[in-house]
Formats: sequence, structure tokens, C-alpha cells
Amino acid sequence: MNYTLEDCQEIVDQWVNTIGVRYFSELTNTAILMEEVGELARIMARKFGDQSFKENEEDLNIAEEMADILFVLICLANQTGVQLEDAFIQSMKKKTQRDKNRHINNPKL
Repeated sequence: MNYTLEDCQEIVDQWVNTIGVRYFSELTNTAILMEEVGELARIMARKFGDQSFKENEEDLNIAEEMADILFVLICLANQTGVQLEDAFIQSMKKKTQRDKNRHINNPKL
């Protein structure tokens, strides 16, 4: 099944208001977001970087951590009135305009 970001925001809102009871505060959700990003960073450092997995870390899942990040980011968007689909479209327009020649002319790439 394919979901738009708008769909995802509605699904998360319904879940939070039923199963989750209510949203955590924006500050708490920001801290949770940082925790989730840290968990993804831990996997990335071990899978693609120089660190090795500990015995109890070998079953960590990149997709699951990314989905956790998306969930908390959607919570924050819902709490602050941000329509992520619109924001994403605007961000891509900005990046495309700003960077249309930047990367193609970068000799490092």
C-alpha cells in the first residue's frame, strides 16, 4: 500500500490519540527524535563504519530505526502544524533552484 505524507500524518495522529493516548510534549518528542537518530547512527557506524557490533546488537534493523525516526518526526509535524508533504515539496524546489549547478560543477564529485 502506498501512503502520502498527508496519509502518514493522519495515521500517526489517529494512533497517538487512541493507542498512544496523547502526544508527548514537543520538547520530549524532540529528545526522543534525537534518541532515535542516535540509534540509527549506532547501526550505521557498525555496519558501514569502523566499529564492530556487540553481541546483543547484531539484530539491529536500519529500516526499523528509520521508521521510528519518521514516526517521531511526523508527531512533531502534527504538533506544530507542519504539513510535511507541502514542506517537502517546497524544500525540493529550494534545493533544486539553489543547487542546480552546484553539485554537477563540483570536481570532488
